[in-house]
Amino acid sequence: MCKHILNAQVSIRAPCCKQWFDCAECHAETQDHMLRKTTEMAFMCKKCKKAFRKDMSNYEESDEFCPHCDNHYVIDAKTPQAVIGVEGEDARVDARMLKDDRVQQDPTRSILSRDFSDRVG
Repeated sequence: MCKHILNAQVSIRAPCCKQWFDCAECHAETQDHMLRKTTEMAFMCKKCKKAFRKDMSNYEESDEFCPHCDNHYVIDAKTPQAVIGVEGEDARVDARMLKDDRVQQDPTRSILSRDFSDRVG
């Protein structure tokens, strides 16, 4: 599974080393050479697990689908985002894991509770 594109629908076959990768960044991380560019790409659909080739020089809108199962593989990529959240079970069910880290105010330090009668002239 690709850690760069979370919803990858196809794997690509690198023309330089003849290995399958989920994206070009996965190839760059694991190989010591650059991904060779080509006009004919080999894909493998992750839905039906069948391979197919596409000529990228005359790519059309109908080429965005797997020829075997009609899976739409050209979609907007979902990339991982940094998220702050609560680990564990649902916080609405078990609120014991939530901790209020806000600083409690000391009531003796309030500006309204002090006596300034000796300073008022």
